[in-house]
Amino acid sequence: MSVKTAVLPVAGLGTRFLPASKAIPKEMITVVDKPVIQYVVDEAVAAGIKQIVLVNHSAKRAIEDHFDVHYELETELERRGKDELLQIMCSILPADVRVISVRQGKALGLGHAVMCAREVVGDSPFAVMLPDVLVDAYHQAAGSQGDLAAMNQRFEHSGRAQIMVEQVPMERVSQYGVVALDGEAPVAGHSQVMTGVVEKPAQSEAPSDLAVVGRYVLPARIFELLETTKPGAGNEIQLTDAIASLMQEQQVEAYRMQGVTYDCGSKLGYLQATLAYGLRHPQVGSGFAELIRQCDV
Repeated sequence: MSVKTAVLPVAGLGTRFLPASKAIPKEMITVVDKPVIQYVVDEAVAAGIKQIVLVNHSAKRAIEDHFDVHYELETELERRGKDELLQIMCSILPADVRVISVRQGKALGLGHAVMCAREVVGDSPFAVMLPDVLVDAYHQAAGSQGDLAAMNQRFEHSGRAQIMVEQVPMERVSQYGVVALDGEAPVAGHSQVMTGVVEKPAQSEAPSDLAVVGRYVLPARIFELLETTKPGAGNEIQLTDAIASLMQEQQVEAYRMQGVTYDCGSKLGYLQATLAYGLRHPQVGSGFAELIRQCDV
C-alpha cells in the first residue's frame, strides 16, 4: 500500500526553546522566512503525501491557521498588485493536500500522540515526522529522491516499517536512540534489517553509530501495539517501545538518510539551520554571507 498520510505531533510545549516558545508555537518560529513546520510539510508533500494530520494542542491554533486560507490578506495582496507575495501565500499548501488537526489532551509521550491520529489514519500505512527536525536534502546527489520519498518507496516494495537513521560521532551516541542491525550498516539511501534499538547507550555499549532522527514509516498495526504499550521512560507511552513489539512480529528496517538534519527544537540546531538555509536563500543569501564575513566575533 502507498503511504499518503503523515502524522506530525505538534502538541509539545517546546520548553527547550523558551522564552521564544512561551506565546508562539516552537513549530512557527521562522528559519529565514518560513516557519519550521512549513519546511516539514514541504518535505512530506515532495514525498507524495496528500494528508497531513497535526496532533495539536488547544494553545497552538496558529499552526492550523498558517495552513488555512487567509481570504482577506490574499484579497488585499491581489488588490495592490503584489502578485509575487500572493503566489507565495497560495503555495503554502497545494490544493490537493489537506491538513486535519486532532487534539492531544495530555502530553503522554510520542506514542500517545501517534495514537491520537488513529481515527484519521485508519488502516493505511503512514509516516511520522517530528516537526522540529529539518531534513535538508541540499547536499544529496543530483537526481536522487528525497529521504522520506525513498523510505515510502522502500516500504511499498518490502512491506517493512522504515526508521530513518543518521551516522553520529561515537562520542555522542549516548544522546540518541541507537539501532542494532542484522549485518553491515547500509549505505546512504538504503535500508538494513534492525535487531533492536538501545536508548542512549554508553559509548562502549553502543551497537552502532546510527541514531534514530525523527522520521518513521509505519504500518497501521502499530496502533494496536500502542494500545497495549505500557508507559516507559518519563512515564510516557514511547513509540520506540511499540516498534520493539512490532519487531517481534515482523522485520523492521533502518533507512540511512542521505541528507543532513537540524534539530530546530534546540537553540544551536536552529542557528545551524538558519545558517544553512539563509546562505542559499535566493533573495538574501549573498547579503547574509557578507554580513557573516563582516562579523567580528
